[in-house]
Amino acid sequence: MKHTFEKECRDFGRCDVYIIAVNSGENAEQKYRFVGELLEAAGPKRFSGKVGELLEANLVQDRKLVSCIFAGLGEKTTARSVQTAFGSAMKDAKKHKPEMVGVFVNGDFPEKSVEAVLLAADGFNAHKSQEDEEISFVFYGTEEERVKEGIVLGETVKMARRLVNEPSNVMTPAQLATEALLAGADSGFDVRVYDLPEIERLGMKAFLEVARGSDREPKVIAMSYCGDPSSDKRLGLVGKGLCYDSGGYSLKPSAGMETMHTDMGGAGAVIGAISAIAKMKLKVNVTAVVAACENILSAHAYHPGDIIGSMAGKTIEINNTDAEGRVTLADAVTFAIKQQKATHLIDVATLTGAAITALGNEITAVVSDSDELWEKTQKAAEPSCEKVWRLPVDEVLGKALDSKIADMRNSSGRGAGTICGGMFIQKFTQGLPWLHLDIAGTSYTDGTDICPFGATGVGVRLLYHVAKSCGK
Repeated sequence: MKHTFEKECRDFGRCDVYIIAVNSGENAEQKYRFVGELLEAAGPKRFSGKVGELLEANLVQDRKLVSCIFAGLGEKTTARSVQTAFGSAMKDAKKHKPEMVGVFVNGDFPEKSVEAVLLAADGFNAHKSQEDEEISFVFYGTEEERVKEGIVLGETVKMARRLVNEPSNVMTPAQLATEALLAGADSGFDVRVYDLPEIERLGMKAFLEVARGSDREPKVIAMSYCGDPSSDKRLGLVGKGLCYDSGGYSLKPSAGMETMHTDMGGAGAVIGAISAIAKMKLKVNVTAVVAACENILSAHAYHPGDIIGSMAGKTIEINNTDAEGRVTLADAVTFAIKQQKATHLIDVATLTGAAITALGNEITAVVSDSDELWEKTQKAAEPSCEKVWRLPVDEVLGKALDSKIADMRNSSGRGAGTICGGMFIQKFTQGLPWLHLDIAGTSYTDGTDICPFGATGVGVRLLYHVAKSCGK
């Protein structure tokens, strides 16, 4: 997509569609003189400016049909009302198949205006014989740097969506590593990819047990951005990178496998987040780690009842091969600490169905032993428009992970599944401040104001804003 920034609209009619957000009771004629009469003529019965309300008006300018879409912000402008307004308006604008869309960004939340239209215009059609025409955007406003941030976040979320939406025969561990290398070259962060012999030398036994069922070679992707050389603090972002998950010997039902190429939503989130962090040159040091593999049922796959090792030297009793994500994350977290020198950690994973049972598809579950990281995440939820809810770290519940024959077992059973899944990962954090995001419910959608279907790219904006607060 092409993006242009202009402080004023001097050539109305250049775009096919214009998007304008209006508060309830606002005098639009004073703010947007060239279309104010349209709102006045419509009257409050047809458009009152309530959140989610749309009004479309068509007019002829220089013998060209131009559409103006007004979106309601409600009485109070918030980041979420801006996202809803601009996202809904863009979805409506797409019906016109426009080549160019003009967006009058909201003065309070210019970056959210931009993010919303870019994300609402997005769609995954890479494998259709006829793709949609690309839309160009003109953003009108006064806050150029904040508009730039919106463009960067919009585009990096779209990238994360694309990585997750690609089927597993396309987005293999090797291809995901290639995508990370390309993102690093484009955004300005370092990438190193570790292949099988190197992973074996590092002793990443837990990760390799999950990976050995597949003929596709696993990869460890290590990404680094140094925005503050004067600081020894390094935020570690660890993303679950299961490019496909059949459940292994604890086999999933067929209907549950259709979207299991999306089990690397955490990987997409951290690749997108470090791309945005680097593009915006935030004053913070970040490492992002992805242990990418497939969990496949085969003669080589690990079994329920196996006892396996780990990079940290701890042993794990496998009582459920479909609880594989946390097993790979155990070694990925250890790698982030030992090899990448992370000082505080956030892991992101499509980890448990229990998170969906508890919080549905709109709220990301959080498990954390750090009040400071939780406070930063809670504050980051507002500008990112991503909802989060903290669950307790409860040692009594965590006893469900105790094993009689190993240091721990990988699954607690049905009770407190999301909490115990997070607490399994905690066992490998070496006491460092840590926060776990379970995005099982929020990483995929049938459709929202800013996502038509498929991967949502959840986590990219949240992690970006957490990193931004760490750099202050």
